[in-house]
Amino acid sequence: MSITEVQGLRVQSISEGKLTWIYIEKPTEAEGQYLADRFGFHPLEIDDVLSRAQRPKIDEDDDHLFIVMQFPVFDKENRITRPSEVDVFIGEDYVVTVHCSGDLKPLSKFFQECRIRDESRAAYLGRSSGYLLYHIIDRLVNYCFPILNRITDNIDDIEDVIFTEAVPATVRSISLLRRDLISFRRVVRPQIAVLETLEQEDYPFFKEEQEIYFGDIADHVRKIWDGLEDCKEVVDGLAETSNWLTSHRIQEIMRVLTIITVVLAPLTLLTGIFGMNVFLPGGIERGGLLSFGLILGAMGTVGLSVFAYLRHRRWI
Repeated sequence: MSITEVQGLRVQSISEGKLTWIYIEKPTEAEGQYLADRFGFHPLEIDDVLSRAQRPKIDEDDDHLFIVMQFPVFDKENRITRPSEVDVFIGEDYVVTVHCSGDLKPLSKFFQECRIRDESRAAYLGRSSGYLLYHIIDRLVNYCFPILNRITDNIDDIEDVIFTEAVPATVRSISLLRRDLISFRRVVRPQIAVLETLEQEDYPFFKEEQEIYFGDIADHVRKIWDGLEDCKEVVDGLAETSNWLTSHRIQEIMRVLTIITVVLAPLTLLTGIFGMNVFLPGGIERGGLLSFGLILGAMGTVGLSVFAYLRHRRWI
């Protein structure tokens, strides 16, 4: 057993028997050069590690695999799930994990666990590189479930208040949730193909039953994807419900305004007629209190008649 750190570099390593796990966080060109010098990795693979914008994939070389994967990390400030990239070099007697952003806590905690606890180091590094890779990916995949549960809880919260909360607040909550869900789906979907390749292909230096171990992880990712599909359907339904409620409330407002307009229209007509500077039949003198009272009475009678007619037709 040995634990080492490369001075001046962001490189840590632990060994158990013939297997070494090298852990690099937030790599720079110096760490890339260290990997090229020690293991002879191809320059294009080193460029992929340093670019931090690679799609998930598996590249097979003569003596190692180069795996690029992404896992979700929730950004609390912007309320969105973002991808965090992990690059893995795996050979017969080594596993190199390069964590580009340093925000995947399960990976760093797992490395520290193997570094501090002798029993964990013996259990996970004492068999083969493929067995260690399985546990690394398994920890990261299991980290997805709390994020999925958080989305489900947010959906439940919106379902509880969608008929009572103000429309603008509900629309904003649904929009943020939908954006988060879309981002999460973009992270998870490409991982399925990577894990299915690990499950189906035969890599001799893994020395493990790949179909069993990586098939189990692939099932977990498919379960996460199915959960995201269900969430998408529910969120789409909530969005349609919110749109319907908005439309219904607009119709109610227009209905009230129309009723007010209909009631006031004949009254406006009467005031316009009696406001003309001409002689009016009926002996109503301009400027008298009697004339003012008669006009108000006529307006009230007409207004009540219109209101009674609308009630009779059950329009209000």
